[in-house]
Amino acid sequence: MNLNELPGAELILPGLNDLHHGKTNTIGSLLVAIAATRLAEAGLDVPKDRLAAEPELTLYARLQDERDDAYPYYNALLNRLSSFCNALELRYM
Repeated sequence: MNLNELPGAELILPGLNDLHHGKTNTIGSLLVAIAATRLAEAGLDVPKDRLAAEPELTLYARLQDERDDAYPYYNALLNRLSSFCNALELRYM
């Protein structure tokens, strides 16, 4: 299975890499933290000891600091995360 072909892979795969390298506050790593259980159950190696405690709040706060359109961008990121998880689960089963 080529994970790069899944929708949202451009965010989730770098996020996994970030977590494996100790970077816990990137957009990708926070998205992975939000769906860590779901991603792990689908077979991905998620370093659970490196996850942010409140990834949803941390992600939104970060976006508010960086963008004027934080809320719609936050929702778009969550939609990409959901698409990735859904596609991964369909391929995994």
